Amino acid sequence: ALPQGFQVMSAGRFGPWTLTFLVVANMIGAGVFTTSGFTLDTLGAPHWVLLAWIVGGAIALAGAASYGALSQVMPESGGEYLFLSRAAHPALGFLAGWVSLLAGFTGAIAFAAATFESYVAPEESPLAALPQDLIAIGVVVLCALAHGVRVHLGAKAQNGIVSLKIACLAGLVLWAIGPGAPESWAGVPKVDSPWPGWGAFAGALVWISLSYSGFNAAVYVAGESKDLLRHIPRALVLGTSLVTLFYIALNAIFVYAPPMSEIAGQPDVAAITARWIGGPGAANLTRAVIALALLTSVSSMLMAGPRVYTKMAEDGFLPKRLISPTGTHRGGILLQSILTIVVLLISSLETLLGYLGLTLSLSAAGSAACLFLPKVRRRASIWLIVPGFYVGATVVSAILLALREPTQVVATALTFLAGGVAYVASSKGR
Repeated sequence: ALPQGFQVMSAGRFGPWTLTFLVVANMIGAGVFTTSGFTLDTLGAPHWVLLAWIVGGAIALAGAASYGALSQVMPESGGEYLFLSRAAHPALGFLAGWVSLLAGFTGAIAFAAATFESYVAPEESPLAALPQDLIAIGVVVLCALAHGVRVHLGAKAQNGIVSLKIACLAGLVLWAIGPGAPESWAGVPKVDSPWPGWGAFAGALVWISLSYSGFNAAVYVAGESKDLLRHIPRALVLGTSLVTLFYIALNAIFVYAPPMSEIAGQPDVAAITARWIGGPGAANLTRAVIALALLTSVSSMLMAGPRVYTKMAEDGFLPKRLISPTGTHRGGILLQSILTIVVLLISSLETLLGYLGLTLSLSAAGSAACLFLPKVRRRASIWLIVPGFYVGATVVSAILLALREPTQVVATALTFLAGGVAYVASSKGR
């Protein structure tokens, strides 16, 4: 049997829609609006890019189902840290928590906030005269205040904004494929597009995995769900399915509407696409929709991340002041905000993209692999082919990427190495 102490908390704050919206908000962030330009430059043809997004969606759905099964076996908040420390070994759990601290939330929030700034303050905008990173830091502070002052207030505000975001993205898709719009499309390019190679395709999947990485968001607040055993698995699968459909539709528009030469290697593919179809006015409207999506992404991660740090503090791996007996998690929110602001000041979008995709996907694969442990497998209601597909696809993609571009894995390896050193130090302290 698993270690004692697992129980479903009775004072649930979050219902099924809040949990589903949390997944949607975490997933639809900076990645989908920045990745396809780089991916097209690597793969060489729109249909290979679209195939990569479809395959990435299938992998994410397998991961969501795996995490849903894990949440039923270990029904507490904490995410990867909880799963690995309880089912495998505290050292592995600490490494997962370390990854969450540095990459899963800090790096991802910084990435979303920096992309938010790039969309609301383009070079031609008067806001571009403001000091660099000022807008991004302001967004982090605003979201931290919303969640730190009152839990229900932050959750309700996020639900409303996510609902508006979904409606806006659906409207964007319908507008792009509506009457008259196809006349502006460049269409399918008539160029030779041989298979780019497994290494290139694996690298694209790693980049795209960053856009799908939020599929596990609901497990971080599992202990605060009103009905954990039912709501968490459903929220994970429903939210991931909804986002996958949006991603495929959006990226079909991104890679087929404008000419390849306009978006290949470019970070702001959504705005370029909108300008190509509808002119400057459409580009500005698209920037507003994307800014809204990024705002909710920052908010949702600042809501989920501190729950991991609270669990690590309860286990003695982080300072006790991060424990939140009242459920406000203000210490964790403050820590998360400070770390994010530091990353914003020392990094750029380009340096974060590959690092985050590889690091987060490997950490999530390690958690899903817990379903193969006998003490977990006996209690989990899932076909093992599902986590097997998720873990196998993630690990193979990482290996192929490492063989093709070994420098891409250096930062990830250093992150895990630093986490191992920190675990040894914290264990001695305990």
